[in-house]
Amino acid sequence: MHYFVTGATGFIGRRLVRKLLERKGAVVSFLIRRESEGKVAQLREYWGVGAARAMPVFGDLTQAKLGVAAEDVKKLKGQVDHCYHLAAVYDLAADADSQVEANVEGTRHAVDFARAIAAGHFHHVSSIAAAGLYEGVFREDMFEEAENTDHPYFMTKHESEKIVRQDCKVPWTVYRPAMVVGDSRTGEMDKIDGPYYFFKLIQRMRQLLPPWMPAIGLEGGRINIVPVDYVVAALDHISHQPGIARRCFHLVDPQGYRVGDVLDIFSRAAHAPRMNLFINAALLGFIPKGVKKGLLAIAPIRRVRNAVMKDLGLPDDILEFVNYPTRFDAREAEALLKGSGIACPNLKDYAWRLWDYWERHLDPDLHIDRSLRGTVGGKVVLVTGGSSGIGLATAHRFAEAGATTIICGRDQDKLDEACAEARAKGYEFVAYPADLSDMADVDRFVQLLLERHGGVDFLINNAGRSIRRAIESSYDRFHDFERTMQLNYFGALRITMGLLPSMVEKRHGHVVNISSIGVLTNAPRFSAYVASKAALDAWTRCAASEYQDQGITFTTINMPLVRTPMIAPTKIYNNVPTLAPEEAAELVAEACVAKPVRIATRLGTAGELLHAVAPRVAQIVMNTSFRMFPESPAAKGDKGARPQLSAEAMAMQQMMRGIHF
Repeated sequence: MHYFVTGATGFIGRRLVRKLLERKGAVVSFLIRRESEGKVAQLREYWGVGAARAMPVFGDLTQAKLGVAAEDVKKLKGQVDHCYHLAAVYDLAADADSQVEANVEGTRHAVDFARAIAAGHFHHVSSIAAAGLYEGVFREDMFEEAENTDHPYFMTKHESEKIVRQDCKVPWTVYRPAMVVGDSRTGEMDKIDGPYYFFKLIQRMRQLLPPWMPAIGLEGGRINIVPVDYVVAALDHISHQPGIARRCFHLVDPQGYRVGDVLDIFSRAAHAPRMNLFINAALLGFIPKGVKKGLLAIAPIRRVRNAVMKDLGLPDDILEFVNYPTRFDAREAEALLKGSGIACPNLKDYAWRLWDYWERHLDPDLHIDRSLRGTVGGKVVLVTGGSSGIGLATAHRFAEAGATTIICGRDQDKLDEACAEARAKGYEFVAYPADLSDMADVDRFVQLLLERHGGVDFLINNAGRSIRRAIESSYDRFHDFERTMQLNYFGALRITMGLLPSMVEKRHGHVVNISSIGVLTNAPRFSAYVASKAALDAWTRCAASEYQDQGITFTTINMPLVRTPMIAPTKIYNNVPTLAPEEAAELVAEACVAKPVRIATRLGTAGELLHAVAPRVAQIVMNTSFRMFPESPAAKGDKGARPQLSAEAMAMQQMMRGIHF
């Protein structure tokens, strides 16, 4: 049996050729561009055959008779039993001209070529997109009934199938696969398409929220998904059956799922929050197209939409198909597949394989230089409070990555020790003494940085002061609130505002503010500390909005409890699970590499959400913990006493790792 295949280098085509070559004595001629000749050896290795059974035919889909040389046409004439046409653009985001050239004109050329070589049968792999946005059930014997084919992808799929039906002079058969995803056995896929567009959104939800938390999903029309192995097996089997000329077969999942169900299935596969509450996307259909276009003509709305779509990796047109209205009848295909053992597997059974393969091989973040060296190498980084704790650990990470690392602090001896530690590891810190609670000294320090270093590329506002004392123990200690605000808020603000003009001039710069999980959970006994950090958080949100279009970005890290000298006076923290300074430094590195708006633990995010949706419940929970944990001896003026914790308090500490009690 001799086969000719276009699109043999594509995702479906490679697998179909391998399947055809499993047949005894099968020989496959396949169309390939001359400039892709180097791929032939690799393809033969993938198919497991030699040159005698897999023969390249050089040509071009966009040229008449596929651009195949006359002598090759003559050699193939009368020799080809089955001609499979798979070459096409399968991309919603492709421009209209390229889709017309490949899908419509390419099919016309393939039909002419099949006639020129007198092929025994022409098999056209179309798509369910040929039905357009048909309202209702689309049968295999329907074609002219297609509706709403305005979109280039739908239009070209419909028109290419029309060419086969009207112009093909050899016996023909049309196959309409549904949305093709990876292999149900291995998960293997070659590109991001269809449901994969939403994987980044699901991944973000998993990163931000605990898996047990209910999430809101988008409900819409039915989406039909089939794995590539089913499509190939069904296509191979049906194409060799008698009586299939001038017929069409739907290679679809007979069940089909609503969009919301698909999102929920993949959320479960990703161990992300389940989407148990759905917003019906049909509500968007009530908005007239003119109104939508008018809204997108407003620059801020357009910028927000584009930013969100780009951040999530969604193509512009994807939301138009959320309310997909068509269901597909496949009784003709099912009748021919009966007894063959070929059936579309249940999406729930293989979704985890698709997710796993995407996350290991296709996640766009895998192809971005996410190394700290690639981000800060050769850049100037300032870490305030860099002589100990989080700041020192962070400074080591940046210096190791090749950054010019500047640290500052009030204690010259500690700065000297930090510099000696760096030299012992084979790199240098640039250390300057500075008191960030003294505004005049901050101004002096900023001027020095501008003169000697031309400003900084990354500013890590780490220097801070924490006070653990209940409000009822602070009636006569108003200075606690003043000095905490002076360093944590005003000091950070002063140095940031001093360095921002030079960042604006260079149109790049990143500011990382070390905040606290207490801002999200509103931790009792830390009112002075949390208020100062909350003020900095609020200022940062305002600044980020103002500088968004000037290349300046900001990240707030709601840091959990870290074992640093700052918490040493609170003895009950001696046995509390905390982060090590090195772990905290990794969060700072992540902030500089990925530049997210916020980094927070799941527990912190859950606490913020609880305060937002059930504030009274949140107050009861926090008040319970407040009464459960004693005031520190230092706060009561008894520095020699040892605090005693109840069994309940110790259990609470273990459950809520990182919370300030």
